[in-house]
Amino acid sequence: MVDCKETKLRFRADQIFFSPVVVQETGEKVGYVCVQEGNDEDMIKDAKKMAKALLKEKDLKGTKIEAFSFKEVVQATEDEMAQIPSPASGKPTLTMPRDFNLMFETRVGAAVDSENVAYLRPETAQGIFINFKNVLGTSRQKIPFGIAQIGKAFRNEITPRNFIFRSREFEQMEVEYFIPPGDDVWPAFHKKWIADAKNFLLSVGLREDLMGWDIHKDDGLAHYAQACTDITFKFPFGEQELMGIAARGNYDLAQHSEGSGKALDYFDDQTKEKYIPHCIEPSLGVDRLALAIICSAYAEDEVGGEKRNLLKFSPKIAPIKAVVLPLLKNKEALVSTARDLFHQLQKRYNVAWDAAGAIGRRYRRADEVGVPFCITVDFETIEDDAGVTIRDRDSTEQVRVPIDEVIPYLSKAIDGY
Repeated sequence: MVDCKETKLRFRADQIFFSPVVVQETGEKVGYVCVQEGNDEDMIKDAKKMAKALLKEKDLKGTKIEAFSFKEVVQATEDEMAQIPSPASGKPTLTMPRDFNLMFETRVGAAVDSENVAYLRPETAQGIFINFKNVLGTSRQKIPFGIAQIGKAFRNEITPRNFIFRSREFEQMEVEYFIPPGDDVWPAFHKKWIADAKNFLLSVGLREDLMGWDIHKDDGLAHYAQACTDITFKFPFGEQELMGIAARGNYDLAQHSEGSGKALDYFDDQTKEKYIPHCIEPSLGVDRLALAIICSAYAEDEVGGEKRNLLKFSPKIAPIKAVVLPLLKNKEALVSTARDLFHQLQKRYNVAWDAAGAIGRRYRRADEVGVPFCITVDFETIEDDAGVTIRDRDSTEQVRVPIDEVIPYLSKAIDGY
């Protein structure tokens, strides 16, 4: 982390970026700019503003400069740090980068001393490794097999920001998929998990054009990792890590075994070998995934000459699956039939009720919160037994469906059967 000595603001050094300001004609470096992490457009905009002030200060107003080449502040030398301006003050008032503890420290027990220090877990995975032997003994699984877990994790973030993307308390999903050892074994499992992870993200509604890959090279790997690939996502504030798939070797089980004195090995009945399993770890933040789904789902179009804002949630992931709409709220026959259908649907899905306002306005309200289907009970429903109309959110097309076929219709659209 780094501090701004003038404004007293604190930044993560890997989340602020600096670039030299180089005169295009002569190649002379006249100073530096420094901006906070964001999307490319915003970072360049802020850098240009800072460069303009720098050129004016150097009596070089209007001089053309070369394109910015951003690097993380953690890569800056001591000489560069003395010239790099703070994003907060615009002056070279940043301290040298220094380490900080990402784990939350707390105390267990009434006394406050060094002997009862504890830390809130920064990831959920370690509980899986601790329980590996118990799961193995009670479930009688054979390798390869996986243990999945979801739960709270905590990080001592210096600058929590970007809505729910970076926070100090978050929900994390992880799988530890245990495999046999061997340098010729893990690459195939790792490759398959990367493909499966991408397919999962697409299945819940992420846009493929907003997804990318970040393959960690040797100097970017954790000391225990054999390989790691991140699936990235282009958020409005920049491209960021969404999900990581790491080949962790047997480091975790070996460390727990050494620390506890308990054997965490596995006996393979077929090969008659005993070994400490290696593992592949897909890890995903639930909050980040929810934000990516919302970003993917947001859309604007035009219906009937009017602009429409909507969320194109996949039906399987939409919080509200359908909304039931009686055409008129002051006609008891319409309301009664709609209520009966609403209560039937409630037994299986999370559905909404909306009887206020013009039907077109109610459609728009449903579109804005991503409801895939609007079910309207009208006079043809009660007088001609013609069923209800089901309107598709994305296409706005409507079909008539008999009341007793509404649940099968929704089941096929939402669940796939």
